[in-house]
Amino acid sequence: MTVTVLAIIEPDVKPAPPLAKVMNERLARFAKELQDVHLKGLETVEPLFDDIVIYIGYNSKYSVRWKIVNDVPGSVESEVADQCAKLGYIKWKTVAFGVIDKS
Repeated sequence: MTVTVLAIIEPDVKPAPPLAKVMNERLARFAKELQDVHLKGLETVEPLFDDIVIYIGYNSKYSVRWKIVNDVPGSVESEVADQCAKLGYIKWKTVAFGVIDKS
């Protein structure tokens, strides 16, 4: 399974410019670390040609949040949730029109 973690910079979370640079670099480092270290084991999950894409970003209180943006098996989602919880990341709650979030 190919694991991709992307740092998403939200336009509504705007710290002062010097702080923004540091926070954006930090978020990019967290994304790389999550992909290359903490979720490395998912690369051997069958089927090997499947992908998982995870977004991480800051919420309004500057906590790191995450979400999986494609369909994956429940076991993979659970593994991502466990690893993110160990790192102190919170699940990214999104509200979409006509979609009920059951989490």
